Amino acid sequence: MYYCGCDSTICLVDFDKKEVNRKLARIATPIAIQGVVTATLSMVDNLMVGFLGETELAAVGVGGQLFMIHYLVLFGILSGCATFMAQFYGAKDMANIRKVVGFGFSILIAFGGLVFFLANLFTEEILSLYTKDPAVLELAAQYVRINSFSFLLLAFCAPMEMAFKATQQVRIPMAISAVVFSSNTLINYILIFGKFGMPALGVAGAAIGTLSARVLEVILNAILVTRKANVFRGSVRSYFGWDRELVRRIIKNAMPTTINEFLWSFGQTMFVAAYNRIGTMAYAAYQAANAVFNIFMFATFSIGDAALILVGEKLGEGDKEYTWKMSNQIIKVLMFVGITIGLITVALDKSFASLFNLSDEGKVYTFYVLLVFSITMPFDIFNGTLIAGILRGGGDTRFAMISEGLCIWLIAVPLAFISVLVWNLPIHLAVLMTRLETLIRGAILLKRYLSKKWMNTVIENL
Repeated sequence: MYYCGCDSTICLVDFDKKEVNRKLARIATPIAIQGVVTATLSMVDNLMVGFLGETELAAVGVGGQLFMIHYLVLFGILSGCATFMAQFYGAKDMANIRKVVGFGFSILIAFGGLVFFLANLFTEEILSLYTKDPAVLELAAQYVRINSFSFLLLAFCAPMEMAFKATQQVRIPMAISAVVFSSNTLINYILIFGKFGMPALGVAGAAIGTLSARVLEVILNAILVTRKANVFRGSVRSYFGWDRELVRRIIKNAMPTTINEFLWSFGQTMFVAAYNRIGTMAYAAYQAANAVFNIFMFATFSIGDAALILVGEKLGEGDKEYTWKMSNQIIKVLMFVGITIGLITVALDKSFASLFNLSDEGKVYTFYVLLVFSITMPFDIFNGTLIAGILRGGGDTRFAMISEGLCIWLIAVPLAFISVLVWNLPIHLAVLMTRLETLIRGAILLKRYLSKKWMNTVIENL
């Protein structure tokens, strides 16, 4: 227990670090496992296609840029919604949680439809931003067109899975992801390499495998959301009929997170455009390293989800002093996790690099790029915890958007192109120069966190 000044009165706040650690582990572990599985879903495509050659691997990497932009904008929209879900959960208001889920679905189906239309109508024009290699471009377009139905399927799955997390039913999305990953791996193996009498479809087989897994994901979510054990279970009608003030507040909170994720994800694709100019081999090495690194990045986003859930729940209860102490503990724990994971990956980078069927030179560059990612990983986890977790849990989405967007576009993207086009650096040094941005962003976010201006109750008077 500790005493604190609160509205000129003395209040007694119970705070147990061990209890916070236990709750963080209980929520974060399944979410992190789901994040790793989700990222590994992408890595399966890269790893299996990598056995076909560097051109095929580069094609899946280029084609995957559209899906990354879509997913991260989707994540931004849902992060804005998740602030409300978590705070409504703290207030035990399940009816409004359903309305937030329904609103999220409506926005995402419109967004997914737009991306689906653009991806099929202007496929080559969009992909030519990232590569000028005709062989890579042809295979990447094939991958995008087949897998483009995923843009629509995720509109249903993603809001449901976010609601399961926000209501602390975290094992459900973890179990769904495990089934989806297993099915995707099996179908990919059969269709990419032509096993069990099926034709060897290569890159097209990878796209069909991923799309099939998404269909299964929709079916599983539809079944589990209607179970009696689901705490936010309700009629289809109860997910709609939104209050105007609720919609206004969700949009106000979600707009910055959506712009934030778009700027970040589009910035990542600019790195692809820059690194591709070094050459197909260098980009294939970057793509292989990035496929491994994305596993940890998705885990970072997932840890951010856990922080958002815990912070949002306590702010929904109206307990800001406990929220402050708890957020301090969350940061300490996750920084320890980040340093530990960084050290482990440094030790395993050579093993990771050898997984891909690249030339000897390509494997060496993959190792170097992985080493850069590993060393800077603690900064990614710190930044991800604050932006995707604590600040968003407190509704401070505008500051998160401004700080990350400016750092990516005024520092990281220019450094990527200068490193390649002006300094003519090899791929691993170009990546290292780009990664300097994470240190600057971390310093800006730390100052904001210490100010306590991020602690807001967004559901007040709803």
